[in-house]
Amino acid sequence: MGRTKKVGSTGRFGVRYGKGVKKRFLKIETVQKQKHTCPRCLRTGLKRVSSGIWLCERCGMKFAGKAYEPGSK
Repeated sequence: MGRTKKVGSTGRFGVRYGKGVKKRFLKIETVQKQKHTCPRCLRTGLKRVSSGIWLCERCGMKFAGKAYEPGSK
């Protein structure tokens, strides 16, 4: 429902919220939903559990990082 090449997953919002807001939201959402590299085992499998909490599916390491990406910058 509502997913196209142009708007991606923000198509679920339809005509609401405007183009700029949806564009920024799409950028953030794609970064947070992708699998990242674990700092301990260096394998791809790190997922976001909640805001700022990251969990490696392989080694089980859970740590705090940024809200939308695991870095500590």
